[in-house]
Amino acid sequence: MTDKEKFMLRAIELSKQSVLQGGGPFGAVIVKDGKIISEASNSVTLDNDPTAHAEINAIRQAAKKLGTFDLSGCEIYTSCEPCPMCLGAIYWARLDKIYFANTRRDADHIGFSDQFIYDEIAKPVDKRKIPTIQIMRDKALEAFKLWEEKEDKIQY
Repeated sequence: MTDKEKFMLRAIELSKQSVLQGGGPFGAVIVKDGKIISEASNSVTLDNDPTAHAEINAIRQAAKKLGTFDLSGCEIYTSCEPCPMCLGAIYWARLDKIYFANTRRDADHIGFSDQFIYDEIAKPVDKRKIPTIQIMRDKALEAFKLWEEKEDKIQY
């Protein structure tokens, strides 16, 4: 068995354990330099947190452990193709590579469909299911101006 297979097997084991503990059937591990630095499962229902997907939980743990928001040099192994939220988090965290087992179609077959989110993202803001109304842009731009002018900012 290769290291990649061992890491994926761990993510799959976490997904199974999660189901048995009342969580969703998803697990993820983050690897750096050939070693697991974080591992997590889906805890949405356990934590009453809709963002507590396995990938998000693993990213949070890895960032805390490494003391940085930039996870360049790390790879993620996830038991299922990441949803749009997790995919966005993976990109923001700058992970180098994504390995996944189940597809989003497999997830759809057991009631975890995220196609509606992909569809919503593609729509103009005023055509989305959840009413999305822009207000007070001029006032909000003040924070962007402060950021733009800040000389000691940490880019991310």
